[in-house]
Amino acid sequence: METVLTETLLEIKNVTKTFAGIKALNDVSLKITRGEIHALVGENGAGKSTLMNILSGIYPYGTYTGDILYESERCTFHSVKDSERKGIAIIHQELALVPHLSIAENIFLGNEQGKSFKIDWEKTFAKADALLRTVGLHESSRTLIKDIGIGKQQLVEIAKALAKNITFLILDEPTASLNETDSQKLLHLLLEFKKKNITSIIISHKLNEVSFVADKITVIRDGSVIKTFDKKTDDCSEDLIINAMVGRNLSERFPPRTPCIGDIRFEVKDWTVEHPLYAEREVCKNININLRKGEVVGISGLMGAGRTEFAMSVFGHSYGANIRGRIFINGKEVRLKTVKDAIKHGVAYVTEDRKGNGLILHTSICKNTTLANIRKVSRRNVIQIDKEHEAARECVEQLKTKCTGIEQSVVNLSGGNQQKVLLGKWIFAEPEVLILDEPTRGIDVGAKYEIYCIINRLAAEGKSVLMISSELPEILGMCDRIYVMNEGKIVGEIPREEASQEAIMACIVQTKKENTNHA
Repeated sequence: METVLTETLLEIKNVTKTFAGIKALNDVSLKITRGEIHALVGENGAGKSTLMNILSGIYPYGTYTGDILYESERCTFHSVKDSERKGIAIIHQELALVPHLSIAENIFLGNEQGKSFKIDWEKTFAKADALLRTVGLHESSRTLIKDIGIGKQQLVEIAKALAKNITFLILDEPTASLNETDSQKLLHLLLEFKKKNITSIIISHKLNEVSFVADKITVIRDGSVIKTFDKKTDDCSEDLIINAMVGRNLSERFPPRTPCIGDIRFEVKDWTVEHPLYAEREVCKNININLRKGEVVGISGLMGAGRTEFAMSVFGHSYGANIRGRIFINGKEVRLKTVKDAIKHGVAYVTEDRKGNGLILHTSICKNTTLANIRKVSRRNVIQIDKEHEAARECVEQLKTKCTGIEQSVVNLSGGNQQKVLLGKWIFAEPEVLILDEPTRGIDVGAKYEIYCIINRLAAEGKSVLMISSELPEILGMCDRIYVMNEGKIVGEIPREEASQEAIMACIVQTKKENTNHA
């Protein structure tokens, strides 16, 4: 028999938060019932993360107006430690891990296992390994953070939160870095937490996941609560939620496009890449792909398939060791041994990690925009400020980036607008081939649509686009042709008219069976 959730655990009353005279939150009130999973959805910049930062003590008591009641007790959190003492833990979208420490050291950082100023390493690694099994991460806890991908790092963040004695878990875009299989594991983990009476708030742009896991869904728009949907009593269709989020209907999730595909522009042959740390471990094995003019080609696969490693190795050997293979542009073999070589030959790579590797966050939109093609706004190695400003303004207008001006720091933009700045940076480099690695990760449906329109426009201009995405609906909705990758190999090539989620997964499952039979 299903437990009826009735007891109010958390009440947020009339909370208002202002930044530089602008209201990020406007008189927000919300109730969370003990043991429920409550989703917060809304466009980037709507105020979701701001509200959770108040709840977790990141924005201390006194910097906002209104009240937070937890277990009927008024909270005056001045730090994250204060909220953790109450059993509240927050997992941020931005990873807070130390690259050169092990997984175990990161999990227990500030929460060390031992006594009398001496760490019990045996206990630390044993408990860390158990937590990794809980979150479904098959890595040794002795592995360094820098040696695992961003998706696995997200799972370490979750394990880190679980290491504390929590009763209330806040997750800000927890599945943004995960493929569908690992996302489902995490969602089922939240359902297991619910059985243990652990309450969760999940912020997510993936409405299918929200609909699957949440008991209630609250929509925030422009700093105000628009509506709370109760799955038991309300129609929680995605169309209604999107309408509440953006204030308008999105009749089609993907913009229409009539492809005009030309000759082969970019071709990779017999491409093999070894792991930079583990000699003779091949992460990409004899890969052959091509892109035509005006074509959007997708690479689909599970986390760890080698998609990002392949893209980075092609882009000027940015990843890997002992790289072998040949690259052709317009039928002519080229050598792209450095990033400078790649840019010179018209190849651009939009990284999946925009904050870590794509942008200089505390620098202006203007400086970020021209970074990959400074020569275009320079004369005799001196940057011409007028030209730089003109280029940045044109890029902001073209991509419809929401900002106060081109001098605004990128760190103060929403995720969707940061992604536009990153795209703008590489569009300004005037490439003919764009490799887009998770181009819509962590941004809302409205911003996604705008990014899709930019991709379609680039294809219409004759650019060749290679799109890596963990979201199968995105791959199916945007791509003219799809390569399926598994365990470092291309295991399938599917034209748009034959593409489906089942066809993609069939390629992956078939190769797993073949590998098992050969083992």
